Amino acid sequence: MAEENTIIARVLASPLDVDKAAWNALLARQAHPTPFMRHEYLAALHESGSATPRTGWTPRFMTLWDGEELAAACPLYLKEHSYGEYVFDWAWANAYEQHRVPYYPKAVIAVPFTPVPGSRLLARDTALRTLLVQAVTQWCEEEGISSVHVLFAADDDVQTSASQGLMLRHTVQFHWKNVAPTLPAAHGSLPPEGALHALGRPGGVETAAPTLPAAHGSLPPKGALHASGRPFESFDDFLSSLSQDKRKKIRQERRRVAEAGVTFRWARGADISAEDWEFFYRCYERTYLEHGNPPYLTRAFFAAMAAHMPEAWLLFVAERDGKPIATSLIAIGAYDSWASGQNDSKMVAYGRYWGALERVDCLHFEACYYQPLAWCIDHGVVRFEGGAQGEHKMARALLPVQTTSSHWLAHPAFAEAVERFLEREGQGVNAYMESLNDRLPFRQGT
Repeated sequence: MAEENTIIARVLASPLDVDKAAWNALLARQAHPTPFMRHEYLAALHESGSATPRTGWTPRFMTLWDGEELAAACPLYLKEHSYGEYVFDWAWANAYEQHRVPYYPKAVIAVPFTPVPGSRLLARDTALRTLLVQAVTQWCEEEGISSVHVLFAADDDVQTSASQGLMLRHTVQFHWKNVAPTLPAAHGSLPPEGALHALGRPGGVETAAPTLPAAHGSLPPKGALHASGRPFESFDDFLSSLSQDKRKKIRQERRRVAEAGVTFRWARGADISAEDWEFFYRCYERTYLEHGNPPYLTRAFFAAMAAHMPEAWLLFVAERDGKPIATSLIAIGAYDSWASGQNDSKMVAYGRYWGALERVDCLHFEACYYQPLAWCIDHGVVRFEGGAQGEHKMARALLPVQTTSSHWLAHPAFAEAVERFLEREGQGVNAYMESLNDRLPFRQGT
């Protein structure tokens, strides 16, 4: 790489100030890129008014330049609140306020409103990634910013952050894997992380999926299953891997939707019509408003996705009596994604948004889990990430995985207090993971 003193740091006030081709080329070099870190996605958040200073997301993208070449970069935002992050630090903010120390503005290195693990610190190599972290913390010190938070970071980012003294925080998500488990005769260790592929029919069929994720600090689950290395062949194949009560529950839920006269169709990429996008937004907006909040993402954001990233989206539409009543929107990764214990090199699906105009019992489960999982089996998708939180997802065979963020606090006393808190919280997360792994939804060995 170039000598350190030839690298120039520039803070940019908009993602639009970064060349799209240069950003995406740097992203493609990372070990765990996702479609949400693409320039098109970040630019759409900004241009659509979704993530802007008005909504509390002030972009200050940190970039490192080796001459005219973009050598490292990260999506840095100054925040006046902690909404839309999914790594919760409200208690930290309250503690600062009680001591009359300003917590906001803080800095986050994240994709707004998108709790998907993946590369955050884009760099040509480890040395430049280290310089990037140093540049961010130095700039925040100079600007009087209270803290830096690298959210849902990839392993390379975590290691670099830790080497620079940032504190690590762990949370739990639930992901599905398209690997058929086999039953051991006795307790075993966690199965290897396999990759696979599956073949399939077009949408609306049935699906399947999982193996056991390894998590830092967790113990092998009781009666652990071994991955056979083969993908599920059908949704029935998937169901056969589950315990009887979970199998029965899923069949009952799907039956209720079918008996209500609901059918599904799907479309991907350019095949998603303008009418379908418009109907999706009506559903998405309605669901947010029913919960008392306006949606984070604007209609213009999804219009930009349809125009500039159509290949990244898969839409399921629920219909009754020939009329659409609900939708779920899934992202499809052209790149890898990452979380502890998961390091696949094939296509990944991400559950993102859903909404309904009519209420049907169990419709949410069908639209957001069973239809997407069926599609994943039929189209060779190896993993479906269910997003933030949701222990109920385990009953649908989305298994717990550990995700990580890293944190730097400028105030020494608060940094020390947070470090003690994170140590206690980390022990709780490990215990939680062990508890979850003790009650996996699969049939157990004899």
